[in-house]
Amino acid sequence: MINIGVVGATGLVGRKMLEVLEERNFPIGKIRLFATSKSAGQKIKFKNELIEVEDASNSSFKGLDIALFSAGKEASKNIAPKVVADGCVVIDNGSYWRMDKNVPLVVPEVNPEDAFKHQGIIANPNCSTIQLVVVLKPLNDKFGIKRVVVSTYQSISGAGQKGLNQLYSELKGETPKDRISNQQIAFNTVFHAISDDSLYSEEEIKMINETRKILNYPDLKISVTCVRLPITGGHSESVNIEFEKEIHLDEITDTLKNVKGVVVLDEPKKEIYPTPILAENKDEVFVGRIRRDTSIDNGINLWVVSDNLRKGAATNAVQIAELLIRK
Repeated sequence: MINIGVVGATGLVGRKMLEVLEERNFPIGKIRLFATSKSAGQKIKFKNELIEVEDASNSSFKGLDIALFSAGKEASKNIAPKVVADGCVVIDNGSYWRMDKNVPLVVPEVNPEDAFKHQGIIANPNCSTIQLVVVLKPLNDKFGIKRVVVSTYQSISGAGQKGLNQLYSELKGETPKDRISNQQIAFNTVFHAISDDSLYSEEEIKMINETRKILNYPDLKISVTCVRLPITGGHSESVNIEFEKEIHLDEITDTLKNVKGVVVLDEPKKEIYPTPILAENKDEVFVGRIRRDTSIDNGINLWVVSDNLRKGAATNAVQIAELLIRK
């Protein structure tokens, strides 16, 4: 039995982690929940038990085997090393450790072997990156990817509870108390914050760098545009891939159908294709609209959809923990 801690347990992803742990019958001996001092003292139900949330910054993690983190960049930076020092492996959903050369960035369907190269911390990739690499990996292995162009259509839940609160307030005609953007979200599209001199958003830069690291393809030509939509169910991606080798659509489809964790839904004439509502509360990555890009040789277009709170965050982290305990 494994002793588990969940840091950021009161947040959107933290609560989803608890849900996934319960659904997957993770072999838990003892579980402890942590959050910031502001949220400490709350009680959260797990299975049939009400568990009081502890202050992560003032707690010892001794006796725990694995800690699932989803508490933001500062918690990852300041608390995760202390947790490791207490003898606990950290699986961190935040962005702080992802590009650290000593920290593996893992998607179990793509690079499971990297999970065992950890020095106490394993990073969970960005939600949009996870669903992308699950599809790119088998196609790159078989056909060799030359270039990728991705445009995302992201659920506002990717911005956490604050993003949802802004959307719900606007839909009610109220002025939001907290905002993730000065732009209106309801009935609108919003870009992630752009402060880099490259004019790429942080989200776009994350996807580029993380995809290269996970695929161990540092020179991959990849261009990304990330957009938030006023939806709550999941992230969608329009993916354009140019291959080194000649490809046939049936080979692309057959390859993806044989990938664990991927579901191909591709009968567009019957209106059968992936949508955020279809993907909500599911752990698979759904692929459809598979078609040739007739503007280039050996090019295709795909539509990729996944639940960003589950496979894009909580489920992927739990799957990493499952990898560790199987080993």
